[in-house]
Amino acid sequence: MTLPEFDIALIAVLATIALAGLVRGFSGFGTGMIVIPVLAATRDPVTAVVVVAIIDSLPQMPAALPALRYTRWREVLPLALAALLTLPAGLAVLRTGDPLALRWAICAAVLLAVALLASGWRYHGPRPPLLSGTIGALAGFLGGIGGIPGPPPVLYWMASPEPPAVIRANLFALLLILDLATLANVLGTGMMTADRLALGLVAAPVYLTGILAGRALFPLASAAAYRRLAFVVILVAVVTALPVWDG
Repeated sequence: MTLPEFDIALIAVLATIALAGLVRGFSGFGTGMIVIPVLAATRDPVTAVVVVAIIDSLPQMPAALPALRYTRWREVLPLALAALLTLPAGLAVLRTGDPLALRWAICAAVLLAVALLASGWRYHGPRPPLLSGTIGALAGFLGGIGGIPGPPPVLYWMASPEPPAVIRANLFALLLILDLATLANVLGTGMMTADRLALGLVAAPVYLTGILAGRALFPLASAAAYRRLAFVVILVAVVTALPVWDG
């Protein structure tokens, strides 16, 4: 295993990862939506998902563990169990799909998610187990194919009567479970190469620094302000990573 070459592309990737950590630390979501399009453009979609699985598993523990005491596990577990069932199918599509088509699909999915999240629309209806399972299954598939499991549960939970700290904790818990499951799957399917592992290890401390900074900022502003900032960062990341700019 050799460390990645230190060049302008690596600097851009690490800067993006630091910014994603900052957003994740104060909002509880956004890592995949920021990092995946950029990494898919500078490396490839499989590398993007593998690296996010590395940086968003153990390195996020300092921020995730304190938040877990607010988690409503009765809300998280139905989504998590369904997501674990569909995650391998998403990873299979990622592993065998055309990289350019996957990049377009990832960028389109992120743009749609940002539009829905920023529109203010939230699900206000009843939350039976079947619906929770459906949301979880969609999150798992999106997490596998593009490393972006967050939008379905965000749209589902943001309109719940729970306070922002609980919603943030639920997102931390669900995404931590999915990140660890993704890491196990990529190890078991041979998607974890030496180069991808090296990039993930270099990026992990950068991401952790961003998360800790974001966690420190969380008490200083409103949840609405953090969401607006997260949407702007995500939008800039995905627009700059569109395949239309290639070459």
